[in-house]
Amino acid sequence: MKRLATLLPLLALLAGCVPPAAAPVKDYTRLRGEDPASILVVPVVNRSVDVTAADLFLSTLTVPLASRGYYVFPVYLVKRLMEDDGLGDAGMVHRADPRRLGELFGADAVLYVTINKWDAKYAVLATSVEVDFDYVLRSGRTGEELWKTHQAWTYVPSHNSSGNAVADLVAMAVTASLTKAAPDFMPLARTANQKAFRTLHQGLPAGPHSPRHGNDKGEY
Repeated sequence: MKRLATLLPLLALLAGCVPPAAAPVKDYTRLRGEDPASILVVPVVNRSVDVTAADLFLSTLTVPLASRGYYVFPVYLVKRLMEDDGLGDAGMVHRADPRRLGELFGADAVLYVTINKWDAKYAVLATSVEVDFDYVLRSGRTGEELWKTHQAWTYVPSHNSSGNAVADLVAMAVTASLTKAAPDFMPLARTANQKAFRTLHQGLPAGPHSPRHGNDKGEY
């Protein structure tokens, strides 16, 4: 029962999510050829209007990457070191030579993420939350692109009818009001990361620190 109670909020979130369209199977030749063991996640470029989005989203990337079997450099320590080195602007970091970053930190690969959307659309009876991310992994040795993906998710609260039209309208208005007052993007961001890194034929193959390393070629 405890496990079921833990899963219920996630199931509720997924029930309200609008998933992205299916993409063609990726070519993993270059990624498997390099077989990176460590990933440097550089500061996130934020194109949304929410100034807190970049740091919030940065905090969600380490766990899903590490769970795929990659060593991930501490993201906030990396950000601080870059700021001290004159690389405080994420756009500047994304335009820098990946080979230079790889050499500076001793990283096999560099992950670049851009936030395109981190928005809440307000309405009287239904407030939706949207996120849209681009992920690009480049070699820290050659600078070549090894893998990329795109995730766009929308969460629209679902309402189960109580059979009473007035009560349903009140419930919808309360839900929209709560979402408007404090939109929570983090569950949707974590869902996007899980889909980005784990979707079959789209995500990242198991890294060298995973027991499945080299045994998932039929899946990635």
